Amino acid sequence: MLKQGTIIPMPDIKDKMPKRSFLPRTLSSKLPFSSKRVVELKQIFHANDNSSMEKIIEDTVEECERKPSEGESKQCVGSVEDMIDFAVSVLGNDIVVRTTENVIGSNQDVLIGKVKGINGGKVTKSVSCHQSLFPYLVYYCHSVPKVRVYEADILDVKTKAKINKGVAICHLDTSVWSPTHGAFIALGSSPGNTEVCHWIFQNDMTWAKADH
Repeated sequence: MLKQGTIIPMPDIKDKMPKRSFLPRTLSSKLPFSSKRVVELKQIFHANDNSSMEKIIEDTVEECERKPSEGESKQCVGSVEDMIDFAVSVLGNDIVVRTTENVIGSNQDVLIGKVKGINGGKVTKSVSCHQSLFPYLVYYCHSVPKVRVYEADILDVKTKAKINKGVAICHLDTSVWSPTHGAFIALGSSPGNTEVCHWIFQNDMTWAKADH
């Protein structure tokens, strides 16, 4: 859990994906985004057999069609409208989207400043959206139960000056996660025995009910 005054290592939160744009929904909705129609997708994006583009298309479509884990709601979106519609379907109309402000502090120790718990720091529901590798911009959006969302000022360790404003999400229930998940390896723990918190990386985002 984030605590004001602590010094922690900040991971590399920089966006490693190639720059791409969303398609208009009128166009993305017409594309055959399905494992049953991968051949058509490959033709549209000129992906040759056994090429890296073929693997990218197949892997992302497969991940998007994966059965949700217990308690998870998920959808891959290829337009802004689809993302908003999914977030609203899970959280209702009164929602706010948040992301980490910039990438300053990546790969170095940072000092945690003021911490604010979203929705009063209570256990809440959120929709997180992470980029998927695909010829156009696709986000894997999902909601899992029992999370807390925080905003935290990120300060320079030496000068104490504010250098970033981070958004972090803490997963309280990890019981259905894979034992080989990187978080358990890093923490030396196992499913259900620890909560896992992580920053929202550059160009990823999380939606939550608005605070009033």
